[in-house]
Amino acid sequence: MPTATRQRIIEAADDLFYRRGFDHTSFADIAGEVHISRGNFYHHFRTKDEILAAVIEARQASTRAMIRLWEDQEPTPEGRIRCFIRIVITNGALIERYGCPVGTLTSELAKLDHPCMEQARSVFSVFRDWLTEQFTALGHKDQADELAMRVLAFSQGVATLHNAFGDEAFVQREVGSMEQWLSTYSEHLKRKEP
Repeated sequence: MPTATRQRIIEAADDLFYRRGFDHTSFADIAGEVHISRGNFYHHFRTKDEILAAVIEARQASTRAMIRLWEDQEPTPEGRIRCFIRIVITNGALIERYGCPVGTLTSELAKLDHPCMEQARSVFSVFRDWLTEQFTALGHKDQADELAMRVLAFSQGVATLHNAFGDEAFVQREVGSMEQWLSTYSEHLKRKEP
């Protein structure tokens, strides 16, 4: 379990990496946010890559916690998938300003050919695997991964365009369209039931 100071460093770095980008955030920026000396900072992290790895680990944990919350709130796979689809509305203000936190980080790390790229991609994998499970539970086992990827592509496309244009009406229309699309897969299952 991280110490309180270490946890504050991770949270500050996570926020700065999201708002400014990994490459444009320095040790000094993070230390300044946490109000600690550089010596104390180095006691917890020796390199920015160590901080990045901890941030990605924290993002994986928060993604899993969000998924557990959706599972507690929604009794059906369709309802759970809708929670994911609506994330572009739920986080709309941040997405409009900074983009998707997962998508922007993976894009930046890919450009840098960063060694943590695979670890960052794993946050998408958490969503992909979970969405695949939900589509399997909806009765679409053979297409489950393909459908999961379609939902992921939708969320990334809408997040990118929302960030580019700041058009909330567009986001609402696209979410409604995707929810309608999802309903067709749920209806298909209902028609199969005896």
